[in-house]
Amino acid sequence: MKPYQSRIHLEVIATTLSDVRAAQDSGADRIELITAIAEGGLTPSLALVEQAVQLSTIPVRVMVRPHARSFVYDADDCETILKDIEHIRAVGAEAIVFGALTEIGQIDEHLLKQVIAAAGAMKLTFHRAIDEASDIMEALAVIKRHPSITDILTSGGAPTAPEGIHMIEQMHFESIETGLHIMAGAGLTLDNIAVFTANTKITHVHVGSTVRQAGKALMPLDPARVKMMRTELDRVIS
Repeated sequence: MKPYQSRIHLEVIATTLSDVRAAQDSGADRIELITAIAEGGLTPSLALVEQAVQLSTIPVRVMVRPHARSFVYDADDCETILKDIEHIRAVGAEAIVFGALTEIGQIDEHLLKQVIAAAGAMKLTFHRAIDEASDIMEALAVIKRHPSITDILTSGGAPTAPEGIHMIEQMHFESIETGLHIMAGAGLTLDNIAVFTANTKITHVHVGSTVRQAGKALMPLDPARVKMMRTELDRVIS
């Protein structure tokens, strides 16, 4: 495999303080803090956010998603979203994880601008809402207009990142000069992640179930699996 010039950035989902400890002690570079992992992740409690930020020695990005019905939000949802961001910013999180679409599958840029303003100095990951956009490349062009968005979490519009590899490669090619990271997530395992990252040349990956006990979403984080994932990624150099 052709070597990477720098370490591949490993983001790990945490749902509890125990997960935070396990992630930071076993090789993760960053934490995505969520609740309701089986529903794709929802906004965690403010107490958990505050405790995680205080405990963690690596950056914590906090999911802001009020429900799992869709990525289309009404006025009440928007009020909740903005209030959650206010609280998350107050306890010192590094960034938020957010995404919103309109009824016709375009980026809800009106809400996105409000979210960016509410986030202040916090960075932002645009999450897998982009995979449900009517035109992923058009959605990418909108996101690129907002420098505070540093990452896009995506499976390339497919159920898993390996299935969406060609779209992920295209997104990475279109973003590489901007500093916007295309972060692959979904379906990345200990068996496929080294080949996947070597082939796509992406520098950021996101894992959840595969680094949990028995590979099951509702089980605690498994430090041994995180370490093995770190080892697999460290095999790939550019």
